[in-house]
Amino acid sequence: MNVPNNIAKSCLLAFVVFWTVIGTEELRASFIPIIFLSAIPIALCVLTTIMVTICPIFWIAASASFTTKAIFKTYFPYYSMLSFGLCFYGAYTVGFSVYPTAFFISAYVTTCQSWVWFTKSENR
Repeated sequence: MNVPNNIAKSCLLAFVVFWTVIGTEELRASFIPIIFLSAIPIALCVLTTIMVTICPIFWIAASASFTTKAIFKTYFPYYSMLSFGLCFYGAYTVGFSVYPTAFFISAYVTTCQSWVWFTKSENR
């Protein structure tokens, strides 16, 4: 399981998704410094989320002699349903305003893709 590589790819994906969603509503030239500075909190959120919610599942299941494909098939459906529900609820409670919704969308897309990357990195 290549955690640093996965975190780097996930940070880039979250950054792109977050600013793409915001760009559909409002994007001004004055946002350029904010766009670059936002990479730091986005990276911290991605790092924390992956290390707290995804890696422990792979580490615990791998110690029980599961293959990565078996881990993915067993735990990913529950993880994706729970994360979708939490992200939708979060976006709903803030009235689907642009910035929080962009955060929740990028969080969901990034965590789901991170599962795929973890699974594929072990199968190569």
